[in-house]
Amino acid sequence: MVSRIDRGPVADWWWTIDRFLLAACLALMGLGILLSFAASPAVAERIGLESFYFVKHQSMFMVPAVVVMFAVSFMAPRTIRRFAIILLGVSLVAMVGALFFGIEVKGARRWVSLAGVSIQPSEFMKPAFVIVCAWLFAENERHKDIPGNLFSMMLFGVVAALLVAQPDLGQTILTAGTWGAMFFMAGVPWLWIISLGVLGMVGFFGAYTVFPHVAGRIDRFLTGEGDTFQVDAGREAIIRGGWFGQGPGEGTIKRIIPDSHTDFIFSVTAEEYGIALCLLIVAIFAFIVIRGLTIALKERDDFTRLAVSGLVILFGFQSIINISVNLHLMPAKGMTLPFISYGGSSLISVAISTGLLLALTRRRPEARRSATLGSANMPSMAGAR
Repeated sequence: MVSRIDRGPVADWWWTIDRFLLAACLALMGLGILLSFAASPAVAERIGLESFYFVKHQSMFMVPAVVVMFAVSFMAPRTIRRFAIILLGVSLVAMVGALFFGIEVKGARRWVSLAGVSIQPSEFMKPAFVIVCAWLFAENERHKDIPGNLFSMMLFGVVAALLVAQPDLGQTILTAGTWGAMFFMAGVPWLWIISLGVLGMVGFFGAYTVFPHVAGRIDRFLTGEGDTFQVDAGREAIIRGGWFGQGPGEGTIKRIIPDSHTDFIFSVTAEEYGIALCLLIVAIFAFIVIRGLTIALKERDDFTRLAVSGLVILFGFQSIINISVNLHLMPAKGMTLPFISYGGSSLISVAISTGLLLALTRRRPEARRSATLGSANMPSMAGAR
């Protein structure tokens, strides 16, 4: 156990970290491993792989994810900005490379192969994009001669263009929603908000017109006609599970859901463990978002306030999209559930995001040292009296 009088980076980290946020993130990681046993064996067997292929790989990905989360949580705000700029630059270059040399899956080029490992650069772009935009918004407020808001809009335009080119409309909506919320919190005039809202609606209708698969998903959602097998099966799994589920390994509908280990793992959870566990998972996600926003509300530094808010909004918005698709409240979209769904790039990306969140919500070590020194001097002062 680390003593309060210990010195060094580990002691400072332990006594300044938000241990409630840390515990919530670790709980989701543990649930991700547990639920991979429920959701992935059926998929692996269906495609001719060893039953626990995805479980083993998820466990392997979880090790570097934990290491990355803890390592990033040690960073100071200045280091975080530098790290985010480098990560964003590398991610954008990789996204461009994916368009020309990437792996094509179902007509989309979102992945690049490095040393035989498939990586989705857009996943790593998201947390870096949030941090850089928070810095630009803060600089715009701090130095009126620096057009941070304009630079942020230009950066968003580049990111959105690359995502649409892949195409990945789900990530585009997720990024746009997060950026828009941060822009609103940065104090943008209402005229800009209305203008950006109109542009967003134009972009949405443009995507509906240009991309047939987008129009097809929206039409199927609104009319219920066409191929709605996976969504219907996911909803049936939730209904069949009831409050307390069929029991571990007793789910049957999961065997016919193609993406039961990724996009529809929430439905598998409901079938085997019940709505009760699903509500617990939702409560953990909600706790992380609410606690992050509460801390951000008390933060005086503009950069920290916007960065923390942006990270938890990104985290919460992605969770809402995935769960809403499972509940048939939104059109089907390939969006992972943070820490729960299978996927190496998604898992490491979320680990980076939560590591940044933990780093930015830490109580400053200087304040802790001052408090410790003050406590150490109290006995001698009392003796002097």
